[in-house]
Amino acid sequence: MEYRPYYLAREWRRLGHRVRILASARSHVRTHDPDLQGRSRLDEVIDGIEYTWFDTPAYAGNGVGRALNMAAFVSRLYCEGRALACEFRPDAVIASSTYPLDIWPAHRIARLSGARLLFEVHDLWPLSPMELGGYSNRHPFIMLLQAAENHACRHADAVVSILPKVREHLEAHGMAPHKLHLIPNGTDPAEWLREPLPLPAAAEDTLAELRRRGQFIVGFAGSHGVANALETLLGAAALMRDDPVTFVLAGAGPEKERLRQRARDEGLDKVRFLDPVAKQDVPALLASFDLAYIGLQRQPLFRFGVAPNKLIDYMMAARPILYAIEAGNDLVTEAGCGISVTAEDASSVVQGIRTMRAMDPERRKAMGLRGRKFVLENLTYPVLGQRFLQACA
Repeated sequence: MEYRPYYLAREWRRLGHRVRILASARSHVRTHDPDLQGRSRLDEVIDGIEYTWFDTPAYAGNGVGRALNMAAFVSRLYCEGRALACEFRPDAVIASSTYPLDIWPAHRIARLSGARLLFEVHDLWPLSPMELGGYSNRHPFIMLLQAAENHACRHADAVVSILPKVREHLEAHGMAPHKLHLIPNGTDPAEWLREPLPLPAAAEDTLAELRRRGQFIVGFAGSHGVANALETLLGAAALMRDDPVTFVLAGAGPEKERLRQRARDEGLDKVRFLDPVAKQDVPALLASFDLAYIGLQRQPLFRFGVAPNKLIDYMMAARPILYAIEAGNDLVTEAGCGISVTAEDASSVVQGIRTMRAMDPERRKAMGLRGRKFVLENLTYPVLGQRFLQACA
């Protein structure tokens, strides 16, 4: 599941609206793709939300295969746009893919149905492949993406952005100032305010043993990928061999085995790796951390802000947070729910951990509770769903 559109659509359904999500059946953002059983299209209803899945080529990584997947999806939207407009008759059409190419078929569907057109910004394309992938602004694919972003900025009736510092960039590409609505990622409070489920036995045994030994647990839960700067966390562990601190890394990802090997090679006995837990077990896992770590590599692209879902999870779990991200925004400082340290700097991370460990436990608890309060007031999908509807009006 890709959760943001699902949660928003579910809120709109609760308010009496009809919602249809058009999506590619093949995407790297889902754990499991839908089974089309050889068909080119699958229509189904999930929790009252109408889904239409279009068959597209499978792909891995960010090469030609992904570009072909994009082209196939956008082509299907074009081919079926008139039928979709007549059948569903939407009042609002939201172009919400990671890339902006779907703005053209979305604009056509909106025009055919007399609907408002919205453009939702998750990542800034083509800036992301240019700055992260080193593509030239004269590359044909980059030029196509730029034309799509320009079209969206000029022709969408409203622009919704997850990233908080994008105004100057979007206005430079033709967006009128009044069009922008900042609607960040959020969470479903019901998943956090119910009684936590017990953890799998292996994870619970490991964490219970650390608690019995009086260890201060610095935890990370999420993807073990290069972007999350977990090398920095292992660097901090190497500098804290004599501190009563254990680092717990829970999750999966392409870097996990390499991180494990580094921990073995360097004798980092106070680094523990846990298997990923199911979504419903995340609250119990996070509750076992004394301090939750989140970090990202330094990237110029982050000047437009970041919106990591795991940060919202940490805040809802009422954990004090060590925030090692250099970006245009700092939600931890804004909410007063932890401390910020220099990104990709193991010594700075060590200093942050020691500062938090020396703090009175009640003060750390108060920090965590401020984070939860901030999310409940500002970042739940019932709140965000209402704000998004205002952009649609």
